Amino acid sequence: MKKFNKSLMAGLVAAGMVASFGANATNGYFAHGVGMKAKGMAGAGIAYGQDALAAGTNPANSVLVGGRIDFGVDLFKPVRTTSITGFSGAYSSYNGSYSPNKDDMFLIPEFGYNSMIDNVSSWGVSVFGNGGMNTSYKKPIAWFGSTNAGVNLEQLYIAPNYSRKLNDKNAIGVAVNLIYQKFKATGLQNFNDNAHTSHVGSVSDNGDDTSTGYSLRLGWTGTINDMVTVGLTYQSKADMKAFDKYKGLFAENGKFDIPSTYGVGIAVKASPRMNVALDITKINYSEVKSISNPNPGTNLLGTAGGSGFGWQDMTVYKLGFDYQYSDSLVLRAGWNHGDQPIPANQTLFNLLAPGVVEDHLTLGATWTLANKAELTVAYMHAFEKTVNGSQSIRDNSGNVISGAEANLKMSQDSLGVAYGWKF
Repeated sequence: MKKFNKSLMAGLVAAGMVASFGANATNGYFAHGVGMKAKGMAGAGIAYGQDALAAGTNPANSVLVGGRIDFGVDLFKPVRTTSITGFSGAYSSYNGSYSPNKDDMFLIPEFGYNSMIDNVSSWGVSVFGNGGMNTSYKKPIAWFGSTNAGVNLEQLYIAPNYSRKLNDKNAIGVAVNLIYQKFKATGLQNFNDNAHTSHVGSVSDNGDDTSTGYSLRLGWTGTINDMVTVGLTYQSKADMKAFDKYKGLFAENGKFDIPSTYGVGIAVKASPRMNVALDITKINYSEVKSISNPNPGTNLLGTAGGSGFGWQDMTVYKLGFDYQYSDSLVLRAGWNHGDQPIPANQTLFNLLAPGVVEDHLTLGATWTLANKAELTVAYMHAFEKTVNGSQSIRDNSGNVISGAEANLKMSQDSLGVAYGWKF
């Protein structure tokens, strides 16, 4: 293939910046993987880079990938069901089963460009959706407000990166994540008063608000022998600009930072045709008050102690396989597991963000075409998971309402396709 046209690269990056990255909740609200090949292997890629988006997992792998261009799109479909049960008498109208699936199909694009500077170093850029959450209810949730409730959070990463071989066995890399977030909330009018928030008027129904920030991702990849490669990666916490329109909803006057992550990976050449990759990653949701503060909080919404989603840290295990079936076909499969982050007593606020899936099955394949370009597909199914509330609803004084509970259920599917080539 001819060397990639720079104006085309700029156009694809611009297209990625305006595309939708919503509802990408799999490991909490983080995507299960970056790059279509890694997605076909449950997201495993710390010690096994395969395409020009490898820097989104471990930037040290970019120099091992070499000159490449990859772009693709995922069609993502979450299926969410929630309910409130156990109210009686005058409050029985709060009970009901709710469908937050008014918006239920999302396109999530990705793009990667990687170029060798010389024999031992490379530079590139990866554009991808790190994560997100979406609920769009078809009717009001009476406990929350008088209009249809919902939230939409989208996160876009544009990640310039540099990597270098230290010697024949070790490579390091760094990526600067330039991050753009967009958020809106609807149907939360019941919290928009002096009894609930420190910023009346900045809780709900204010349209889209945006936020920017950055973080760093560092990585190392080391070759142990002809069969075994290991990798380490760390991504710093992103200090994001506050959502001013929703400073009465999120803790710390509208702050919605992105937590740090770190991970270790191993890749094994199990046979001449088969590779096995295992990643173990940690997502530190507890670093971000708007995500980890319990509901109810210790103070009004919008303050440092205001209610959050009550999420706990996650450890995610990603096990993937690929098999060179023929000269032109590689097959992939994987399993991704992480204990979901929402305690049973925190389900009420998470009617807005029911990210409870735990187990994911992935399948994928790459065909090498006659022109030497590659066509990759990846499928993911997140198995249905239910979290029933336990002492999950409290009155304005913080007392548990006996028998009243908020319940969450979710499953997911995604199907993606990518096109790429070496140069």
